[in-house]
Amino acid sequence: MKVHLLWKKEEIDDLQMKEDKIAVVFDVLLATSTITTCLAYGAKQVTPVLNEKEALKEAEAIEKDDVCLVGERDGITIKGFLDPVPLYLKNYIAGKKVVLSTTNGTVAIRKAASAKKVYMASLLNGEAVARRLIERYDNESIVVVCSGSNNSFCIEDFYGAGYFIDQLVSGYSHEQVDLTDSALAAKLFYENLSDQAENVLRQSHVGKLMAAYGVENEVEFVSKKGLLSVVPRLFDGKTIIAED
Repeated sequence: MKVHLLWKKEEIDDLQMKEDKIAVVFDVLLATSTITTCLAYGAKQVTPVLNEKEALKEAEAIEKDDVCLVGERDGITIKGFLDPVPLYLKNYIAGKKVVLSTTNGTVAIRKAASAKKVYMASLLNGEAVARRLIERYDNESIVVVCSGSNNSFCIEDFYGAGYFIDQLVSGYSHEQVDLTDSALAAKLFYENLSDQAENVLRQSHVGKLMAAYGVENEVEFVSKKGLLSVVPRLFDGKTIIAED
């Protein structure tokens, strides 16, 4: 198995993704953590969209009582949408079809949609996603995608990716996994700070912004490694559900 890592979503190459790759997308603060939590706490599905306009169009096709519009743009909650933070959403999403729009994470997912399989991972479920890939795939090429933020590198995604890669490697013999330099760098970074998840997230640029917005409890929650066992996967290039 070969594992490569992209530092930010802008590095995604659609043609490259089509070459039988398995994509694992990270947006630790917050989209992939939010998606994981929504599915773990009873959402029927999550539809990742590119922007507010597309979100409203997708919502029109769903019964009003069944849909839950969630989203932000540049860190500001979209008017009429719910704030896309996990702990807050737990009270609203049971039994709902969530339409989610974020500045970075949902865009990364859509950009990766041409891959053979697309999974969403975070610190909350990185172990579960790694275990699923170990169980079901062999001799595959995995592309770990760090969403980043507005064409910039994000340390929290790099840390989450390192955690996932560390879990993946531990499930194989070392001879079975070929890490590119970028994937190895993430793994080594995580290993050196493996007990500092919350501290890394709080010190990140986005983590500091969240503290300024008064949602430090959300950062604490999404820093809990291996808390959830749900494995979100993109089906039909459009809808995320928990893979059985």
